[in-house]
Amino acid sequence: PPAREIPRAPRHKHRATGGRRNIHQKKRKFEMGRPSALCKLGAKRVRPVRCRGGNMKYRGLRIDAGNFAWGSENCAKKVRLLDVVYNSTSNELVRTKTLTKNTIVQIDAQPFKQWYLKK
Repeated sequence: PPAREIPRAPRHKHRATGGRRNIHQKKRKFEMGRPSALCKLGAKRVRPVRCRGGNMKYRGLRIDAGNFAWGSENCAKKVRLLDVVYNSTSNELVRTKTLTKNTIVQIDAQPFKQWYLKK
């Protein structure tokens, strides 16, 4: 199926007065949006995406580890993600193990424990 275009242009929106806007121009590539990645919990899978100016962004599709901080101890470690516990947006994101901003995840605390015992 052809890729759906996700517009970021204000042409499809109403005016401040509530009136409709006349569309006098086609969609432009620089106004293009893209579907969200919906990164899942799993073996690392990253895809490059070509962006404006030939630059590359790297879209994370699956991830199994991350950099987490223990704020009160001023310590950050790369640790494994074990499970998605809670997401205030939707329970479906918990069931499908989707990672978004502000998702509560369970991590493997072993690196922090080793650091704390060594301290």
